Amino acid sequence: MSVKIRLQRVGTKKKPFYRVVVVDERKRRDGVAIENLGQYQPISAGNQFSVDETRIIDWLRKGAQPTATIARLLKKTGVWRKFKSAE
Repeated sequence: MSVKIRLQRVGTKKKPFYRVVVVDERKRRDGVAIENLGQYQPISAGNQFSVDETRIIDWLRKGAQPTATIARLLKKTGVWRKFKSAE
């Protein structure tokens, strides 16, 4: 089973709000998630991206592939560097 770390939209029209989830890559974008790891609010001021760093690193070690957007957000917050240094 191929696993991806991706965004799952839960916001309303013109007010996006996303969950950071682990999901089988063959499932729909808004399908059933294996685990909820955090949230991303692109329009809010302040801390827009918050995740459980230990669970993200654990899933990355297991072979989960982040989407391009998630990879960019992880690099921006420093979680990606922690994952690379822990290898």
